[in-house]
Amino acid sequence: MTRPSFVLFVGATGSVGRLAVAEALRRGYRVRAMVRDISHAGLPQGAELFEGDLTSVESFTRALDGIDGIVFTMGSHVSAAMIERVDYGAVRNALIALNGRKVRISLMTAIGITNMDTPRNRQYRNHDWKRRSERLVRASGNEYTIVRPGWFDYGSPDDRRLVLLQGDSRRTGSPTDGAVPRDQIARTLVDALDCPDATGKTFELIAEHGDEQPDLTPLFAALEPDFPGSLDGVHDDDNFPPSAQPERVLADLRRIQTMNA
Repeated sequence: MTRPSFVLFVGATGSVGRLAVAEALRRGYRVRAMVRDISHAGLPQGAELFEGDLTSVESFTRALDGIDGIVFTMGSHVSAAMIERVDYGAVRNALIALNGRKVRISLMTAIGITNMDTPRNRQYRNHDWKRRSERLVRASGNEYTIVRPGWFDYGSPDDRRLVLLQGDSRRTGSPTDGAVPRDQIARTLVDALDCPDATGKTFELIAEHGDEQPDLTPLFAALEPDFPGSLDGVHDDDNFPPSAQPERVLADLRRIQTMNA
C-alpha cells in the first residue's frame, strides 16, 4: 500500500472527528475537513476547511479533488431517515464521487453492528445502515480499515490498553460490551491509514486497564483479513442476506462494484 498524503475527514466536527483531525495534523498529513459551516468549525489550525454537504455527491466530487485518503467518523442520532442519509449516505456519496478512483479509507462504525435485535435498531435501523456502509467500502475495491469502537469514554481513566476483537460477539447493546476513549478511536483510525497490516481488516475496538501501546502494528498484524470478495467482516454472522436489503441499497452496491470492475 501507499501511505496517503492528503486526507479528507468526513464528520470532522464530531467528538471523534475533531480528535482525528488533530492526530492527522500531528502525524504530518495534509488535512481537508468537510464541514457544514466554516465559521463554526472550530478545528485546529492547519486543517483546510471545505464547506460542503455530505448528503450530496456533487459536494464530495469537489471535496475529493486531490485526496488520496478518507477518514469517516460521521453519525446521526435524529431519525431513521437521517441515519440513512448520514451514516450510510456519506459513504455512498463519496464512493460514487470517486467513480472508481482509489483512495485509502478508514471507516468508523460501531461495536455490536451485527446485532439487529436491539430497541434502537428496531426503531432507527442504525446498525443496519452502518453495516450497509461497511459493505459499500468492501465492495469498492479500495484499501480500507473498518473500526467498530465500543462505548465512547465509558471506562476508567486508567483503561488505555487497546484490545482489537473480531466476530462482533459482544452484543448486549450496553457498555458491558466494552468501552474506549474517543482519543484512542481517533488514534486507531489515523494509525491504520499507513499501516499495511491494518489493510482489509474489520475489528471491534475496546480499551482495558493498562498503558496505551506505543505501536499498534502488532495488534493490526494479529487480525484476520476479511475474505476477498465478501461483503461482511471475516467472522461476522451470516444474518443479513441480500434478500433482506432494500432495492436502493442493492442498486448502490451494483453501481459501486461496476465502478471497481
